[in-house]
Amino acid sequence: MTDEFPPERHVYGRTDAPVTILEFGDLECPYCRAAAGPLRELVDTSDGRVRLVWRHFPLFEVHPHALSAALAAEAAGRHGRFWEMHELLMGDQSRLSEPDLRQAATSLGIDPSEVAGPGAQALAPAVQGDYAAGFELGVQGTPTLFVNGERFHGKITADRLREAVDRA
Repeated sequence: MTDEFPPERHVYGRTDAPVTILEFGDLECPYCRAAAGPLRELVDTSDGRVRLVWRHFPLFEVHPHALSAALAAEAAGRHGRFWEMHELLMGDQSRLSEPDLRQAATSLGIDPSEVAGPGAQALAPAVQGDYAAGFELGVQGTPTLFVNGERFHGKITADRLREAVDRA
C-alpha cells in the first residue's frame, strides 16, 4: 500500500482511541448494513475508548455493485466525506448503480465525475490494497471484524462488541 492510500484512512471515532475495531466490509452486503448501527453505537458511547477503521472487501462475485460503491466511497473520502457516503450507500443498498452513486455525490457536494466511471478508477489501488490485506488475514466474507487484532466471531451486537472491547 502506498503512502497515498494509508491502511487507516477511514477512521470513525478518535484516531488515538486505545481500542481499534477493524472492519473488512462490503457496501452492498446486508450483513455489513446490519452491523453498521451497533458499530457506530459502540464508538459513539465509548467516551473515546473505541475507534472503527473501515477497509474495503468488496465481494464482487455476489454483489455486482460492491466495487463501484467502494470506489465512490473512496472518492468521497478524498473530500473528508467517507462516512457520510458510507451511511448513504449502506442506507439504501438497492441504489448503488452508477447514476445512484453520482446522485449521492451530488447530495454531498462532490463532483459526480469523481465517484463513478474513469474518475473513480484512480482509486482502485486503495480498494485493491484493502482487499489484499483482508485476504492475507484470512478474510473470506463480510463483515469481518478484528478487535485490537483479535478476530471477532459470531453475531455482531452492541453487547457482544462491548464484551470484546472490555476483553481488549
